[in-house]
Amino acid sequence: MFARSSTIQARLSSIDAGIEYMRDQVMSDLADLPGWIGLSLLVDRYSGRCIVTTAWESEQALHDSANQVVPIRDRAAALFGSTGAQVEEWEIAVLHRDHPATEGACARVTWARTTPDRLDAAISGFRDGALPRMEDLDGFCSASLLIDRATGRCASCGSFDSGEAMARNRDQATDIRNAATGQAGVEVTEVSEFELALAHLRVPELV
Repeated sequence: MFARSSTIQARLSSIDAGIEYMRDQVMSDLADLPGWIGLSLLVDRYSGRCIVTTAWESEQALHDSANQVVPIRDRAAALFGSTGAQVEEWEIAVLHRDHPATEGACARVTWARTTPDRLDAAISGFRDGALPRMEDLDGFCSASLLIDRATGRCASCGSFDSGEAMARNRDQATDIRNAATGQAGVEVTEVSEFELALAHLRVPELV
C-alpha cells in the first residue's frame, strides 16, 4: 500500500470551505481513479497547516494517478486559500485500527528520519515496541507508519477519539516515542497535533 500526502498552508478563514470541498467533491473525483483506497484530512486551525493524504493499492496506482490528481489538488488548494501544496509520496509500512474515528477525533503526527539501511529496524521498533503501548493510550483509535525507503524519512500518526484524550495521553506518548526512536536510531524532526477533519481511509490492517 502507498500514500501521497499534500501539505497546504491554508488561510484560516478558508479552512471550513476547504473541508467541505474535500468531502463533497474531491472524494467523488478520486473515487473514479483506479487503485484509490481512501483519503484523510488533518487540519491545524491555529497555524493553517492542512495535510491531505490519499491511499493507493500499489506503487503503480500511485504513480499512474499523479497527473490526474494535479488539477484536483490545485482546486482544493485554491479553496483553502493557498497557491499550492507540498507533495510527498510514501510506502504504508504499518497500519492498525482499533476502531473507526468519529466526529471530534484528533491526530498526533511525528516526522522522523534515519538512514535507509535502518528503516527495517525502525519499522520493527514501531510495530513491535511502540504500537502495543500506543493501544493503551487514552482514546486510541488507530496508528500508522509511512516511510520513504530512498531517503530514510518516516512519519507516524496516532489518532484519538478527541482532543481532550490526546492532551491527556501526551506525556505517555512522548515516553513511547523516545523509547522507540532511541532504540531504532531514529531522529525525530517534528511532532504536531491536528484535528482529524476527514477519516475515510480504507487501508487494510498492515502489521
